[in-house]
Amino acid sequence: MRRLPIIPTIFVLAAVATMVALGIWQLGRKDEKEALIANYEAALSNSSEFDWPHDPGDVEQVLFRRSRIDCQRVLSIDARAGTSASGDKGWAHHASCSPPGSDAAVDVAIGWSRSPQSPTWEGGRVEGIVAPGPRLIASAPQAGLEPLAQPDPRDLPNNHLAYAGQWFFFALTALVIYGLALRKRFKGED
Repeated sequence: MRRLPIIPTIFVLAAVATMVALGIWQLGRKDEKEALIANYEAALSNSSEFDWPHDPGDVEQVLFRRSRIDCQRVLSIDARAGTSASGDKGWAHHASCSPPGSDAAVDVAIGWSRSPQSPTWEGGRVEGIVAPGPRLIASAPQAGLEPLAQPDPRDLPNNHLAYAGQWFFFALTALVIYGLALRKRFKGED
């Protein structure tokens, strides 16, 4: 009589159950991310504007909304790879700003250029869209720069369906490998 090895079988079934649970969890995350992106798209169409939140924890709640900041003091300006409003690749210039009454630096993308050379900018009032990072993407470019591409919630990755598929595939693979191992073991007993 052929008997299944108890400990390895329990281990494999527990691993498969865990992988299936992770796949189901990823499907739930997919739905959550789709709802989040829909909320961000609605926020993007909201025309009301608010001051940049003083508490960094509040920034995540206002992503893709219109905001403004008074960049009282420019701490630094650096260039990062970026895209212009017309779709050209080049350099996005980010200013690290200190708003009034706060010691926290705020990342403000002030504009785009083909050159990585940072412009001279003394600061001032900037209006734009709150993007992940968090950072403020200026609606009107500053310091003689060109406009940057505005943030789009649809650019946020939502690959949870692929992750779910991977977990289900891993579970199936574990079952197939274990089944082949059992088959080889039982053939060896004949």
